[in-house]
Amino acid sequence: MLHAKPGTARLAPVDYPETPIWGYDGSVPGPTIRVPQGARVTRRFLNGLPQGSTVHWHGVRIENAMDGVPELTQPVVEAGDGFLYEFTAPDAGTFWYHPHERTWEQMARGLYGALIVEEPEPPVVDRDEVLLIDDWRLAEDASIHESFGALGDWSHGGRTGNWITVNGKAAWSLQVGRRERLRLRLANVANARIFSLALKDLEGWLVALDGQPVDEVQPVEWLVLAPGQRADLVIDAIGETGSQGVLYSREREGSFVLATFTVEGTARSERLPAPEPLASNAVPTLGSLAGAKRATLHMEGGAMGGMREAKMNGKKIAMRELAQAGKLWALNGEVEMPDEPLFTAERGETVLVRFINDTAWPHGMHLHGHHFRAIGSDRDAGPLRDTLLMDREQTVEIEFVADNPGDWLLHCHTLEHSVSGMKTWFRVS
Repeated sequence: MLHAKPGTARLAPVDYPETPIWGYDGSVPGPTIRVPQGARVTRRFLNGLPQGSTVHWHGVRIENAMDGVPELTQPVVEAGDGFLYEFTAPDAGTFWYHPHERTWEQMARGLYGALIVEEPEPPVVDRDEVLLIDDWRLAEDASIHESFGALGDWSHGGRTGNWITVNGKAAWSLQVGRRERLRLRLANVANARIFSLALKDLEGWLVALDGQPVDEVQPVEWLVLAPGQRADLVIDAIGETGSQGVLYSREREGSFVLATFTVEGTARSERLPAPEPLASNAVPTLGSLAGAKRATLHMEGGAMGGMREAKMNGKKIAMRELAQAGKLWALNGEVEMPDEPLFTAERGETVLVRFINDTAWPHGMHLHGHHFRAIGSDRDAGPLRDTLLMDREQTVEIEFVADNPGDWLLHCHTLEHSVSGMKTWFRVS
């Protein structure tokens, strides 16, 4: 069972009070769910919160009825009610779960957890660690700041915090042996913060993105994770006994450490060779672009944007009135979920969607129920992903095979952008 309910967490140092949070089973993060590839996942969700909620299984190519999107795939689970989630986990990789009702508030209060689907033949590592990276906006007494719905957050870069945690801890650390090899499963579970990650005194390789193995294993220099994105790294502790390797984030205002790996003793006499690529999942092979179903998604709005009006409730509304209604972003000129899908594709049809970010802000666009490849200017396809970081004023095309029937959400995973207009849907028949 997954029981969403209030709890407390030691987020700030010990001279501060514990922080009241909302969590699955009352903890931050919620329980890590580990299953073998192809297994059936069954969890009864019980909503012990003071408001409605659901569970979305982020990145899983799931049965549509289990996707957890209110009014698109299921009704809201009201306070005190429950819902049985049951689905097959088709892909090995790093996934996670979180609410999809008032997500911008419920996730900021701590409601998320990891779903790990294990390969039949995993890579050779000594330990497999999940690191859920979050930022929190805390008040002076270490409580969660009640500034939800702030217009400045919604119209700019989203709700960013003043306190960073990994797995709910501000100083996450691990003791390792010299030459020990670890698999780090990183996930950005923040509302809006984009993390630019790097390693120091550790050697690492990127082996998967958003739960899907990369085609070629790559040494890690630095790695950008938008909200919702994940990355699997294989790292070696290369320092001498007593040294510390770190995972840190490079920010505009300076760098800060996310995780520390202290070397004590020796794990092995010689280092392991560089890792081999992980086995691919059975994601459909892309078809010809010549016959692809095509759609365009024009992203507008926000502070310093040029949007003057957009469609709401079937009528063109001026920007000032839209802002008063909390609708600040538009996709293809609409600020509400449209009545008609962005496109309808036949099952197995190749789809090409052109994203145009005509705003002054980056957006992590998340596609439900499928994985896609971004198409470069040279027409080469990038790695499989479910969340794409779009830079300001950037245009990118993505391609995928619409093989999963149902009505699927497509939205910005900066949660304040999504609730204030940046979401749409498509249909696979």
